[in-house]
Amino acid sequence: MIIKKNPDEFQNYLSDASNYQGTAEAVYLPENGAEVIELIKKCNIDKTRVTISGSGTGLTGSRVPEGGIVISMEKMNKVIEFNEVKKYVRVQPGMILKDLQNYVEQKNLFYPPDPTERNCFIGATVATNSSGARSFMYGPTRDYVIGMRIVLPSSQTIAIERGEKIASGYTFSFATDQGTEYKFSIPMFKMPATKNASGYYCRSDMDLIDLFIGSEGTLGIITELKLKLIALNDNILSCVAFFEQEKDAFNFIAEARAITKTGSFEDEIKISARGLEFFNKLTLNFLCEDYPAIPENTCSVWFEQELTGNDEELKEAWLKLMQKHNADVKTSWLAVNKKEQEEFKNFRHAIGSKVNDCVARRGLRKVGTDVAVPAESFPSFYNWMIEIVERNNIEYVVYGHLGNCHTHLNMLPKNQEEFVTAKQIYAEICSEAVRLKGTVSAEHGIGKMKREYLLMMYGEEIINQMAKLKLVFDPDRILNIGNIFEEKYLL
Repeated sequence: MIIKKNPDEFQNYLSDASNYQGTAEAVYLPENGAEVIELIKKCNIDKTRVTISGSGTGLTGSRVPEGGIVISMEKMNKVIEFNEVKKYVRVQPGMILKDLQNYVEQKNLFYPPDPTERNCFIGATVATNSSGARSFMYGPTRDYVIGMRIVLPSSQTIAIERGEKIASGYTFSFATDQGTEYKFSIPMFKMPATKNASGYYCRSDMDLIDLFIGSEGTLGIITELKLKLIALNDNILSCVAFFEQEKDAFNFIAEARAITKTGSFEDEIKISARGLEFFNKLTLNFLCEDYPAIPENTCSVWFEQELTGNDEELKEAWLKLMQKHNADVKTSWLAVNKKEQEEFKNFRHAIGSKVNDCVARRGLRKVGTDVAVPAESFPSFYNWMIEIVERNNIEYVVYGHLGNCHTHLNMLPKNQEEFVTAKQIYAEICSEAVRLKGTVSAEHGIGKMKREYLLMMYGEEIINQMAKLKLVFDPDRILNIGNIFEEKYLL
């Protein structure tokens, strides 16, 4: 195990992509589960606080320590088992997402979850239930986790296979690998019907594995994952369509979403998008230096579909839909090979990095929404968001997963005064999303930066119940303290 105790050696572990800053006494880099167990055993005896660190691509401060030690999972990055017949892979949590995807695709299998930042650790994507562009068709990370091994704050372990440990209503009863019995109730509340990654996942008769997915490292430490794979179809139609008017782009997305859900287009089963991503004009302006082929004064929609035959008819159906909604067909980009598809993917992912770089240069924390609302509320909600930001003269870009009615409005304040205003606007946006029965975080989680908005979403009674649930697993309050809710709720 590598241990870093000189502060000069571990400054890069004290922040994340949101520019949230923290402090720590030391950083530990275990190489296997046994080392994690021994380290946690000692920390529990000494009551030393522990923060589990991913690769730093997160946007909520979740991996940022506030004292105590950091355990980075970066050395635990191996494939443990690959089963081509049963279509699963077992990996350590520090494996980079893009490395995992490349590994299984070389074997003609596919791991669908696709967060914007592919340099994240796979364990972190499970801890936050990440999703990304392809969640419109394939769903979030949760849907592909079929097994895991957890080290609890007590240093005992749990091996979980999906389907083996099921709640009776809202009550769980199970034993650790060492035989310690756990029996406890989980909070009873209604989660939004939208894409959601806010707080603990709690549902009647749920699987224990789902309690740990999205728990942001507050209940235990993931040391091994078993992930479901599906057959790879690398024959993809990928297109970036440009529009002069946002309303045309939104109408295009709305119809493509409806067609995909119902499976018909003018009485023919053709269109079935696996992703519908939007970029407003300001976002494209932000990217035009790196992508000079972007037409001036346009917004865009990137869509993808897997091809399975009758490809020309399918392309014609998409073309007809683009024309119906006034897309500029002549300037739109169509990928005709895998290399160009990768270039489009890089184009989609570039905006997040550009925004993060801008935030870091200005020395302020990121103020970017992760809200999602029901489809029927989205158009008016979107227009309301833009109006309030523009009325306050805050620089911004907006993009996101509009197939899921999930948008990233990134405000880019230039100074502390604008930052305060941006934070006020952010709170208003979250409040309105909650009022519309949406979520304050659709894919990034809560971490330390969005706790007040989770409180807004669920209320203090439910937050207290979530804190009580954490204390079932972490009675000595050592693991990832400050994530999801404030420490005061653990008293």
